[in-house]
Amino acid sequence: MDVFGKIGNNADLNASIGLTNLGNQFWNLTPSELIEDTILTGQGMLTDTGAIAIETGEFTGRSPKDRFVVCDGNTEDAVWWGDINIKFTPEKFKALYNRMKAYLNGKDVYIRDAHACADENFKMNLRVVTETPWSNQFASNMFLRPTNDELVDFDPEWHIVCAPGFIADPEIDGTRQHNFAVINFTEKMIIIGGTGYTGEIKKGIFSVLNFILPHEKNVLSMHCSANIGKDGDTAIFFGLSGTGKTTLSSDPERKLIGDDEHGWADDTVFNFEGGCYAKTIDLSREKEPQIYDAIKYGAILENIGFHEGTSTPDYENCEITQNTRVSYPIHHIDNIVTPSVGSSPKNIFFLTADAFGVLPPISRLTTEQAMYHFMSGYTAKVAGTEMGITEPQTTFSACFGAAFLPLHPAKYAELLGNKLEGTDIKVWLINTGWSGGSYGTGSRMKLKYTRAMITAAMNGKLDNVEFKTQPIFELAIPTECEGVPSEVLNPVDTWEDKAAFEETAQNLASQFIKNFAQFEAETSDAIMSAAPKVMAS
Repeated sequence: MDVFGKIGNNADLNASIGLTNLGNQFWNLTPSELIEDTILTGQGMLTDTGAIAIETGEFTGRSPKDRFVVCDGNTEDAVWWGDINIKFTPEKFKALYNRMKAYLNGKDVYIRDAHACADENFKMNLRVVTETPWSNQFASNMFLRPTNDELVDFDPEWHIVCAPGFIADPEIDGTRQHNFAVINFTEKMIIIGGTGYTGEIKKGIFSVLNFILPHEKNVLSMHCSANIGKDGDTAIFFGLSGTGKTTLSSDPERKLIGDDEHGWADDTVFNFEGGCYAKTIDLSREKEPQIYDAIKYGAILENIGFHEGTSTPDYENCEITQNTRVSYPIHHIDNIVTPSVGSSPKNIFFLTADAFGVLPPISRLTTEQAMYHFMSGYTAKVAGTEMGITEPQTTFSACFGAAFLPLHPAKYAELLGNKLEGTDIKVWLINTGWSGGSYGTGSRMKLKYTRAMITAAMNGKLDNVEFKTQPIFELAIPTECEGVPSEVLNPVDTWEDKAAFEETAQNLASQFIKNFAQFEAETSDAIMSAAPKVMAS
């Protein structure tokens, strides 16, 4: 069978997944060919950047309540079941997939062979079957691209079948509504239907790796960015949306390993992906030069608006969604590591945008504190970020990526602790949020101060300075840092009303403890000992 171009109408895709009686099968087309098909079928248009613009239809983001995991002998006792991992029976999966196959009868499909995991020791072969050419181009952008020689005898381990036009019937199929994404670890398949949002493809494989790597291979899977310095030192950046993960990991003095999904093996940190999937709302060259300049031929813009009467993207336009996106292959960025692999990290940064102004701008964590804050995954939303939010609200996402964790968060935290044990790896909590008071009173931490603190940490300039312990959260705060006023380092010193600071800190600590209650049954005493200390009223 040819691995490139078009093959016959009645050729089987792969007997192992039962896709037969298809229309034309387009195998491993180039980006140019996929772009041409997208335009000729009226599914997208070229922008003046050279990137193609498409619309994903009804869904412009992931639908977490419609993501399912098949519960069987391989997963029943291992998966962290609940609102994140919703059970789906093997029988329902089989019936739903049979209906998808019937839907695809006679239809043209696009097939992409790809890899996940840049470390050869953990490479996973993927075969992605899509109904639309732009979904296939997304897979080409986001996954690692095999060489032509590797494609000749390519043997896929996992399959993804993505058919946005297939609409499920909840009464027949057992889904919640007409869209779905179902992971089957036994069949090694992900089926996606009723939604054109491409992120379901990317995050489906991330969820798969979040199960297989920690559960079977002792590799910590991480929702983080990573870069490497001139001396070969690796740094990892965890953080939820709005905390500065992309901005702070983009450093002209350091090369990017990857911006979103990584694994940490015995002695390597490696990218899962071969591309980047970035938000574009309010994008400018001044704010995010790497992302802005990566939007060129081969990139895919999703759900963006245009300046009237032009093909020029209007990144401020949110008429379709706030979640406008771009995907592009990682080589669209100049300052990268090839292959996307670094050594074990020297520094780990947990980024939070604390809108309450309580957490220090930089603090050094013990191993136990690192595990606790990793499981907590804290940041805060501020007024204006979402409808209905009028004052700061705490947000917790376990391991900074709860939506993609098939295992209990304690499993990932314990693996992190094991990797830290007996090493000189330093873990830092960085508050990119507010200082001098909560949102509305204080002000956002200056980016130049945050950069100076991270640089000082990575360069070892904080190794020999004095640290003081903050009450309540018991965080170790440096008393000085090059390029940062000393009075900024301890948050209580920036508040005029010390009593108000104390009350706010106590309230935030209570929110941490309340959130962590869900994990206590499966969490060690060592991790629990790192919880903030709330004073009895």
